[in-house]
Amino acid sequence: MADAKTIWFPAKTYGWGWGMPCAWQGWLVLAGYAGAMGVTALYFPPAQNGLAFALCTGLATAALLLVCWFKGAKPGWRWG
Repeated sequence: MADAKTIWFPAKTYGWGWGMPCAWQGWLVLAGYAGAMGVTALYFPPAQNGLAFALCTGLATAALLLVCWFKGAKPGWRWG
């Protein structure tokens, strides 16, 4: 069973992508993403520093998507 992949983010029932986390590690990643968004908004308000806000938001979102890709169920379109 060492080859079994532990899923942190299950596939959505409808649509493409991942749903809410099903493991504590997934919740930790999601909390880290929310924290990163809060810190980004605090230090780089979009009204004053839009470029830095967009870059930090894009990097944090890309990191979240990478974690979901490697630790989540295989994404694909689902009708239910």
